[in-house]
Amino acid sequence: MTVRVISRRAARDFGAKHTDSVPSLSNWLVITRKARWRNFAELREDFGSADQVGRRTVFNIAGNKYRLIGRVNYRTQKVFILRIMKHAEYMKGEWT
Repeated sequence: MTVRVISRRAARDFGAKHTDSVPSLSNWLVITRKARWRNFAELREDFGSADQVGRRTVFNIAGNKYRLIGRVNYRTQKVFILRIMKHAEYMKGEWT
């Protein structure tokens, strides 16, 4: 079973507002949908800069210009996109 991404619409909507994020978000979606991660270590093999923050996983998008905050459920093979934001917003802690 490969990973199912919940709320691809969030990525599409964000990409419509921030067109420079589209190639990176598209690449993230392709890699994620083909994945079969069993744990965070396996996820890091695909996304070496990903960070675990509590129950959330933070992915760098477009060379760290944006951040995708997700919740990865390894048992059910689902990734829930919780929020996508500019790096500056992330640094202000506006996502917690």
